[in-house]
Amino acid sequence: MLTIEPLNSSYDEKQVLAAISVALNDFYSSLTENLNNINLNKILKRKNPYLYRAKGINNATQVVDNILSAYVSSSEETIFGNTFFEPIAIVVSGGQKAVTEGVDITVDKNNTIYSIAVKSGTSVFNADSRKRQEQNFQSAQKRAQQAHRAFMPVVGYGYGKKKVSSKNEKFYKELAGKDFWEWLTGDSSFYTKIIDYMGQKPEQFAASFEDAYNKAQNRMVRDFTLTYCKEDGSIDWEKLIQYNSGD
Repeated sequence: MLTIEPLNSSYDEKQVLAAISVALNDFYSSLTENLNNINLNKILKRKNPYLYRAKGINNATQVVDNILSAYVSSSEETIFGNTFFEPIAIVVSGGQKAVTEGVDITVDKNNTIYSIAVKSGTSVFNADSRKRQEQNFQSAQKRAQQAHRAFMPVVGYGYGKKKVSSKNEKFYKELAGKDFWEWLTGDSSFYTKIIDYMGQKPEQFAASFEDAYNKAQNRMVRDFTLTYCKEDGSIDWEKLIQYNSGD
C-alpha cells in the first residue's frame, strides 16, 4: 500500500506513447551499436576458457554462441534500465530531469521537492552503491533546504516488489513495480498499461536487432576460427588459454 500521495493524476497518454517510442528506439539503438562494435579478443580476456573446455565445447560456433548470448544478456538489462523507465517516469510524474548526481527526476509540488532515483529492478544496490545513493540524496536535500522546501527522496524501481519493514526503513522511500507507478500517476493499473502502450513497436525494432546479432555472430565465428583454431579446424585450447591467462 502507498503511504504517500500520488504525484500526478492527469498524465497525458500521447506523451506516454511518445516517450515509450523514443525509449524503445534508444534501447535497440544502443544494443545494436554495442553489437556492431563488439570485440572478440576484449571479451575473451574476461572469459573462462577452462569452463568452455570443461563443458565439452569443441567448435567455434559454440564458443561464440556462449560469449554472445552472455554479452547481450548482461548488457541489455543495464541499457534497458538506462533508456526505458526514466523518460516514462519523467513524463507521468510531471517532473523534470534532475541536476543532482544520482538523482534522475525532480518534482516541485506543494512546497515539497521530490527527488527520485529511477532504477530498473530491485537488486541493483550493493553496500557501496547504496551508500553513494544516500549521499546523493543528502546533496539534493541541501538544495531543497536552501530553497526553503520540504524534501522527499524516493528510490523507484521500474519492476518487481519491494517491501521494507519499519525497522529497516531509511530516510528515503523505496517503491517498486505497481507501487512506484501508482505513486507517480495515481493509476493503479499503469504498471500493466506500459505493456499495452508498447503496441507492436518491439516487433518493428526486433528485426533490425536480429540482423545486427547475426552479423556480429558471423564476424566473431570468423575471427575465432582464424585466430584460435588449428589447420584441421579444432580449437587450439593452448593458444586460447595463453592469450587469456599467459604473458
